[in-house]
Amino acid sequence: MGELLDKISGPADVRALARDQLKQLAEEVRSEMIRIVSNTGGHLAASLGAVELAVAIHYVFESPRDKVVWDVGHQAYAHKLLTGRRDRFHTLRQPGGLSGFPRRAESEHDAFDTGHGSTAIAAGLGMAKARDLAGEDYSVVAVVGDAAMSGGLSFEAVNYAGHLKTPLIVILNDNQMSISRNVGALSAYLSRVRLDPHYRKAKSDFESLAARLPMGEGLLEVVERFKHGVKHLFLPGMWFEELGFTYLGPIDGHDVEALVTTLAQARDLKEPVLIHALTQKGHGYTHAENDATKWHRTGAFDIDTGEPAAEAPEATYSRTFGKALLQLAELDPRIVGVSAAMPKDTGLGMFAERFPERVFDVGMAEQMAVTFSAGLAAQGLRPVVPIYSTFMQRAYDQIVHDVALPRLPVVLALDRAGIVGADGPTHHGVFDISYLRHVPGLTLMAPKDLTELAAMLRTALNCDGPAALRYPRGEGQNPPSALPEPLPVGRAELLRPGDDAALVAIGSMVGPALQAAEALAEQGIEAAVVNARFVKPLDEDLLCELAGACGRMVTVEENAVAGGFGSAVAEMLNRRGLRVPFTALGIPDQFISHGPPEMLLQQVGLDVPSICQAVSRLVGAEASASA
Repeated sequence: MGELLDKISGPADVRALARDQLKQLAEEVRSEMIRIVSNTGGHLAASLGAVELAVAIHYVFESPRDKVVWDVGHQAYAHKLLTGRRDRFHTLRQPGGLSGFPRRAESEHDAFDTGHGSTAIAAGLGMAKARDLAGEDYSVVAVVGDAAMSGGLSFEAVNYAGHLKTPLIVILNDNQMSISRNVGALSAYLSRVRLDPHYRKAKSDFESLAARLPMGEGLLEVVERFKHGVKHLFLPGMWFEELGFTYLGPIDGHDVEALVTTLAQARDLKEPVLIHALTQKGHGYTHAENDATKWHRTGAFDIDTGEPAAEAPEATYSRTFGKALLQLAELDPRIVGVSAAMPKDTGLGMFAERFPERVFDVGMAEQMAVTFSAGLAAQGLRPVVPIYSTFMQRAYDQIVHDVALPRLPVVLALDRAGIVGADGPTHHGVFDISYLRHVPGLTLMAPKDLTELAAMLRTALNCDGPAALRYPRGEGQNPPSALPEPLPVGRAELLRPGDDAALVAIGSMVGPALQAAEALAEQGIEAAVVNARFVKPLDEDLLCELAGACGRMVTVEENAVAGGFGSAVAEMLNRRGLRVPFTALGIPDQFISHGPPEMLLQQVGLDVPSICQAVSRLVGAEASASA
């Protein structure tokens, strides 16, 4: 156990340490993080790279009076360990335990709920302005990774922060940019000089004196032009300076004493400041240092070998999608892939290796990915855009305005649709059916298994307008032995006949619906099961026929009930004048916590027993009414 970490019950204990103890504290925090995450899994590499940042922040600033906003939150594990949660850190991402991301409900030291990228500067700026309006005096610190800085919201916030001029400290946690030793040393030196109070007073005195001299304004203009020229030549952060920030850095993000000095100076400036800290993802753990992408998010693992505690499944939805896309791209040179900073995780890795010139990674910028794809499609290409369902939400207007309105053939592939488990409410992909099905002209589908996923990808690429397919995370059934044929658009599949009720399921819920029908048959209830395949267009003829034959209908989806697949079916039946007892099963009107998917599905009534109960209630209620 850590000699110093054992004494830390909150940020005040960090501030009580001597500066020369901070390096040891950082090492102990890093060891504890590795020990716990090896059992729980989690976002390890980013958090390892931000340990010294967290230690320095809590040494200089007084949380919770001072506000610290961690963008995304992937890098906030050390922050959790230093803010009174060490005794619960072993519950990280476990049911009822600590969230993998900052949560205001979890701690007063979590100033803002995060999980999606590029939000910290805007949120921090709002907090800073609220402070000003209240006449209060505290610091606001936004910690932003270089990937999140590529998102449009970050740029918008930097632009407005420079306009407002309110004190705000942005820490750019840069774990990718490589800057040579001499350039970094020169930049650090110039930053120290510019921060020195004697230098700043001398600069002010010179400007006052020059303004009173003959040609004083001209002299100032010449000096200003020279100063700007030199800064643009030597300092990499002048873009921020031009937008109204004082740029400090780059500095070594693993030198905790240098961080403390710089943070304290930035705190005292009382103006917008950007600190450029160079860090290494996975720092301090060799396996993560060697492959930061692999260790961005990990399951449980052996600390010594780095080997996972459980073997990863081979037949996953993402991998099957990637294989099918590559096969189709080999047949059609118009097919291109577009990623928003996650090409490997979304199955584009094989495509990128085979056709690197046909895969585009636009960074953590989903809006850009979708509109960029619209531009590709407008010129005759067939772009495929795999993005996690939860992140596709960020590009809603681009889907409507740039893709659907001009009816461009862009394929949106929504990976990780449905309940995703330990990442929790910011990452569950349970809203995509609701926010896509009402978009005019968009074809929307979801596969019951891996072969159907490949068939749907081919179907989507054959559509004349926009198409979207959503599929779950992890392992799937029935992997394709060859590239399947496309599906007839809007055609559902009757998997099981029945007269007592119709179970109409979409995507990941088809399997549980079939299991429920088998269990119901043992109770004497014969339920028909339909694999809907398409949310839009619906197979109206089949569904109406079953509604008339069975007299009762239950829809099942791993999506929000509000505005979801069940709503689409109910609206269609109402429009066709069919009044039948109807139940829509799905995610209730609430955010779902983190935990094992099986447990969460049971909690929201989407496991097999819950489906059986819904059908039984419907049949029983109808029988009672008839009696």
